[in-house]
Amino acid sequence: MGAGTEPDGSSRSDEEWERFLRESVAGAGNAPKEPSARARDVAKRLGAEPHRGPEAWRSYTPAQPKRRTGWYVAGLLASLVLLLVALAPERILDLFTSGDSDSPLAAETARPTQAPPAEVAQRPTKEEPFRGSPAAGWANEAAGITVPKAGAVGWMSETEVERALALSRDFLVASGLDRGVLQGERPEKAIALINPHQKDVQDLLKTAFQAPSAENDPLLLFSRFQPSHAHLVGDVVKTRGLLIYREGKNGALEVTADVTFVYPVTRAADNDEIVRTIVRRELVLSWDDPAKVRTEPGTFSIVSYKYNMTNGGCGTSTGYLTPPFGTDRRTDDAGTKTDPYDRSTSVGLGESSVDGCGTATRS
Repeated sequence: MGAGTEPDGSSRSDEEWERFLRESVAGAGNAPKEPSARARDVAKRLGAEPHRGPEAWRSYTPAQPKRRTGWYVAGLLASLVLLLVALAPERILDLFTSGDSDSPLAAETARPTQAPPAEVAQRPTKEEPFRGSPAAGWANEAAGITVPKAGAVGWMSETEVERALALSRDFLVASGLDRGVLQGERPEKAIALINPHQKDVQDLLKTAFQAPSAENDPLLLFSRFQPSHAHLVGDVVKTRGLLIYREGKNGALEVTADVTFVYPVTRAADNDEIVRTIVRRELVLSWDDPAKVRTEPGTFSIVSYKYNMTNGGCGTSTGYLTPPFGTDRRTDDAGTKTDPYDRSTSVGLGESSVDGCGTATRS
């Protein structure tokens, strides 16, 4: 065979032989090469992973839809709340109104300009006898009677005025909060604070407890229930009111008391029904100068007394508050309408009289 002749007898040109020789020396471009150490590590790691099929270029896998369980839960809870409101509205109201008695209103320092707002109607219970009443936010017992800061007036020094104001409040406590008096006992402590030389009042006191009448009625000055008819529920009476003072006649210290008492009571024989008896009293007391008026130390003269009551009885005077129970309660709208919690006007102005039979708008 010649130098440029192939085994099959064909011949190559000089240019082809020249290219063949160059590639033999430099190595063919498509000849297999040994992989690097890094390439071998990557190949080994990829081989250890589980096989995943080839993904199409720019392929899209839709996200799994999320289950909206929150909406179903919220809807279920809303349905349960509506069901509870329909079946037991008072229980739901309790969640928002409980604790009123633990946060009493600020003390009254002047006559209010309007009646307290209407409360949601709720039945009183033994555990919450003031439930559904503005009195639920009032202070307990004597704490609801505001005593002002004392200052010298007329014949009295500041210290003497301070003592007279304290004794004036003591009279309100002894006449309207003392448990023995509320159960029908004679109010000896309260009577001891009244000037024994004030003839008209002493005559009233002599007759009122023996033969009560409209003119001589213990209720004019004292709150008392007949034990055989009614008794108090719980240990608390709610009060709201204040004392104010000025110089009166002959340089006397004149103290005006305006206080509302709320008594939750139940029938003595059957204690299921609870009624709130409400009494508002307005008293003017004169601490007279002993050099000008016959009096005794530590006593006052009564200038005037007025009161209004709700659920305390209507008709013949018996000397006791007689709250109505059951069928005795008024169901008509006859008589003057009275809001017993409205303290924006004076007692007797725009309200039913003591011996009248008005209708309370709430109790």
